Parts: sequence; structure tokens; C-alpha cells
Amino acid sequence: MKKNKSFLMLLSATMGVISLTALIGAFMLRSTEEKRGAGSVLILICVVSILLLLLEAFIFRNQTTKYTTKLASQLIRTQRDSMLHFPAPCVILDSDETIMWYNRLFEKQVYSEDSYGDHLENIMNIDLERAFEEDGCQICVNKRYYIAKAVRTDLKNGLSMVYFKDITDYTELRYDAYQSHNSVIIIVIDNYDAMMSDIRDTEKAHVAVEIEKLMESFLEGTNAIAKKISDDKFYVFMEERYLSRKIENRFRILEEARQIRIGGKSNVTLSIGVGREGKGLDECEKLAKQALELCQGRGGDQAAYRDNGEFRFFGGVSTGADNNNRVKMRVFAETLMEIIRPGSIESIGNYRADGDAGQGFRRVLIMGHRFGDLDSVGSATGLCCALRELVSECYVVVDKEKNLAKSLIDYIDENCDMPYYITPQQGLDRLDSDTLVIVVDTHNPELVESREMIERAKNIVVIDHHRRMVNGIEPLIAQCLEPGASSAAELVTEIIELWGDRTTIDAYAAEALLSGIMLDTKYFVMKTGVTTFETAAFLKKMGADTIAVKQMFANSIETYHEKSKVINSAEIYRGCAIARADGSFANVRVAASQAADEMLGITGVCASFVMYKQGDTVNISARSMGKFNVQVIMEALGGGGHLTMAAAQIKADIESADRQLREVIDDFIKNM
Repeated sequence: MKKNKSFLMLLSATMGVISLTALIGAFMLRSTEEKRGAGSVLILICVVSILLLLLEAFIFRNQTTKYTTKLASQLIRTQRDSMLHFPAPCVILDSDETIMWYNRLFEKQVYSEDSYGDHLENIMNIDLERAFEEDGCQICVNKRYYIAKAVRTDLKNGLSMVYFKDITDYTELRYDAYQSHNSVIIIVIDNYDAMMSDIRDTEKAHVAVEIEKLMESFLEGTNAIAKKISDDKFYVFMEERYLSRKIENRFRILEEARQIRIGGKSNVTLSIGVGREGKGLDECEKLAKQALELCQGRGGDQAAYRDNGEFRFFGGVSTGADNNNRVKMRVFAETLMEIIRPGSIESIGNYRADGDAGQGFRRVLIMGHRFGDLDSVGSATGLCCALRELVSECYVVVDKEKNLAKSLIDYIDENCDMPYYITPQQGLDRLDSDTLVIVVDTHNPELVESREMIERAKNIVVIDHHRRMVNGIEPLIAQCLEPGASSAAELVTEIIELWGDRTTIDAYAAEALLSGIMLDTKYFVMKTGVTTFETAAFLKKMGADTIAVKQMFANSIETYHEKSKVINSAEIYRGCAIARADGSFANVRVAASQAADEMLGITGVCASFVMYKQGDTVNISARSMGKFNVQVIMEALGGGGHLTMAAAQIKADIESADRQLREVIDDFIKNM
């Protein structure tokens, strides 16, 4: 204000000097004869100007000052009142984020107690750093929702203002819309036809009534509706508000279904696919079907839904049913034959991914998983022998130095004239558009013998007996995923048997296949079905020598010593035997897996786990007798496998891995 007054005085003095100068000039001009008239006019103008300056200085200046002062006072009062009555709650903070002032709405709506001198974060859960961003931050205070935004008000003193926009109505409306979103649930009774085929009509009626009661109990307390599509399939349309409760209860209907007995022999199990992230019912149905397919591919007795792009599973504690679906296997066997030799079946079209209709493959490369065992290498060897009569070239891709089937590889190399095995690099060198890649005993792209081959190959077929995982090998031109089978060798043997006289295998290949079946069934004790013994009988018919197969399981004396040390280190924890192995010796993988198998013979042990460290990774081999689903346990640690045989790798030290394993076991038992 003082600067403005000084400027006005300087301006007035300047105008006075100019007026006086002009007046003097006018008198001088009037003194000449020629310019007397012009000088008189100029003198008059100068006099009027001086009079106006005097009037402004002594009369109007005072009025202007009074008006300006009054206007400034009104502006200050208006500013103060507008802050006090600001239509949104607001506070002013100092540089330490301490409350210096707040308006009436803040006291009325947000925080009614005296908050002068309090730190803002002490009275509400607010992220002030986000509040200074353009979008602000959302907070909840006294059951109301606000968007808090902060702005700087005084850079010198570090003052800032935070105001709160009430979005309670919008938030509640959005939440209600989310809770009202309809999801599609598809419920299927596992292996229904097979279970109902051997019981009396009265028992069938009893089971049907129990299933209806089960569905009524599932819908109780909701506004959901259910539609029975067939005897073994139901569609349920349920709002998110009720579905979230089912997820919190981990789909208790799975456990309730197991209480229903059929013919006094088996329990009812369900596969449940949930579609909840779709924009409409059609998209939700697609997601539900995809989730259901994953459940059935993993053996059934579980529920699946997608959450933020990732599938989550519940259940899976029962042994998967042995479907013994010969029709399905026959269709796949004929499909694989059509892929290799187009035109062999008129009703099946060409399967090549590159679109070369009517053209088969000149070369087939077969591979299993890394550190291949007798099942992986054995099934690949048997299939290779059968396909060599159908294609020009067929090899098994395997790393001879890093595998658990060295005895089988040496046995085949010694007794067969033509070489069976090539390295992953040799496989890459042979890979071209006329090559079919067959993956056995795994469908996990992270576990295959050569990841680069999978990425480069255009035509891939998978044959696996493990439960279906979410991110399997893609794309495929055909696949055979049968978790009900005991081993990949059993599946391959069944395919070869279904091919009949179109190809055959020798005795050595039969022994390779039999070794894979014996490994995964623990000498026909675990996971054996009718098909397992039928395929073993077929291999015996093809010349397999059981003594030669038994010798493939022989170990060195050092491995036996190390295995004994592992078993001696075992601790029993909640029905599980947990042991540690020294990862420094050569055959630690063999010793660990065999120790895990043998510890299942301990009284009261339902599952066994052997840990050993190599580098910065802890490897865990898991086995069970079927009561505990070790696949679910290992999946919680980032691994996977089968119900009775699984594994995982953890980037941690041995103590941390042991602690994580025990925590997962606790969670599994809690949710059984």
C-alpha cells in the first residue's frame, strides 16, 4: 500500500511539473504576434489541467482512498467468511502438517472434537503425499468416504490446505452395483455315470434326493437361482454379495458332497467352475467353463475361479477318479495317427498349425521334463520306438548328464543298434517346419527339457498324466491330459496298443515303458487302476523282462548311504515326515525321491517331504499315500505335480523353506 501511495505522489508531481512547463510554454508562445491566439488557447488548457490536478489531490483523492479502504476491508471479510463457510470440509496445516485452522464443516462432518495443534494423520488414516497429487486420495472417516486433496497456500511459511470432497453416495452406489453383479457357477458331479451304473434304482433315487438337498443347502440364504441341465450338471446364477461368502467358506459344498455315499463304496465329489469377472453373463459363462475344465483336468473334487487374471483353487483333497475312458483314449490315438499320417482317417481333418493340408511330418522329436526320470524318459523311448515305423526320423531329446534315468539310457544304448537319444542342442538343429514335437510327462513350459524348442516349434502335442495347470504349453495341435492315469508310460502304452498292427515296439522299448509305470506306481502300489494292469500285461506280452526292469532301479552304495542319512534326519510334523538331504553329493535327487517314498512306510505318516539345497534354491520332493494332496501343498510353494507325487523349488535358505513348508501344511490341514 505504501508503495502505491509513493507512486501516486510521484505521478501527481510529474503531472504538475508537466502542466507548469506547458503553462510557461503557452505564455512564451502568446508573447509572439503570430502565435498569440494559439498561446491563449494553450494557456486555458493548462489552467484547466492544473485546476483538475488540484481537485483530484485535495477532494477526490480522499474519497478514492476511503472507497479503496472500504473495498479492501470487505474483500478480507469476504475471504474470511468464505473460508469459514467453505462448502466442503477443509483444514490449514503448517510445515509440520499440524492443524492450524479448520472450517465449520470439518468440525461438523469430519471431526467434531477440538483438533487445533493435532497432526492430521493422528486423527484420520490419510496419505498426505497422495493428497497433493492431482487425483488426491480416498479416505474413510466416521463411515463416510471423501476424496482428500491438498494445495500449497503459502510457500514462505510452508502452509497448505486440505479439503475433503464427500463421495459417500457414489461409493455406496458403486459398491452396491458391484455386490449386485451376477456370476455364473457350473457344478458338475464327477464321474456320475460310472458311479450310478452299478447301484440299484432305490439307491439311485436316494442319491438324487441327497444331491437336490445339497443344492438347496448351497442356495439357502441367497437370492440365487439354479437350473438343472442334466443329472450331473447344474447352472447357478448368484450375486457377488453371496458368492463372496461361498469363497470365504472355501466352497463348503465340496466337503458336504463327500458325505454322500453311493452304494456304500464311493463318495460324491464335485467340480465347480466360477465365472465372476465377466462384463456380462455370456462372458461369465465362458470363464466358468474354463475354470470347470481346469478343475476336471486336475482330477475333480475342487472349485476354481479367476481373481485378477489368476486362477485360484479350493478342495482337491480326494483321489481323482480312474475314469478308464477308453473312448477318449481311442479318439486321441487316432487323432495322433492322423497328425502323423494324414488321410489315415477320413473323418478327421488336418491338424497342422502351419496349414499344410494333407501333409504329415518327416521328423518327430519327443522330450519330457528336465532331470527326466524313468517315467519321462521311458514313455518317450517307447513312443519313439513305435513312431520310427511311421516317420523318417524320430529321436528322444534328453540331457544325458542331468537326468535320473541314466540306467535306462545306458541300457537302451547298449542293446539297440540305432541311437535313440540326442541332446537339446541337436534337437534345436533338427527343428524345422516339417518336425512334430511331442512332450510327455509334463505340460509345464517351465519344466520341459528344452524351453527354446517349445518356443520355436509350431506343431506340438502333449501327453501327460499330471493335473492340469493354468499356464500350460500353448498353442497345441492336440493334447492328452489324463490325471486318472498312473503315469505317462501308461498313457503311451495305451496309445500304442490302440494303434494295433499299424506299428509295434520291441522288448527293450516295452521294458522302458514298464519301468516308467513301476516308478510312478511304486511297484503297482500307488495310483493303480484296471488300465494300469492291462497296459502292464500288454508290455509283458511285447517281451518286457521284469528282472531287467528291476535292475534299472539299482543304486550305488553311496546313494544308499545318503538315503539312509536322509531318513534318519526325518521329523514327524502333523502326520508328515519332513527330512533334509545334503545337496552336495551327485545323486541327491535320486536319494531324496527314494527317501520320500520309503518314509511313507512309517506308521502314522500321510505325506513325506525331503528338502535339499543346490545353489540358492531349495528343492522339495513330496510324496503321499493319497490322504494328503501334495500337489496342492507344492502349488502353494510355487511348484506342482500329482496328488501323490509333487515337487517345488524355493529361492531361500533351508531354514526359511522348512518354515514355509510347515505353514503351508498347517493351512492345508486347516482347510481339509
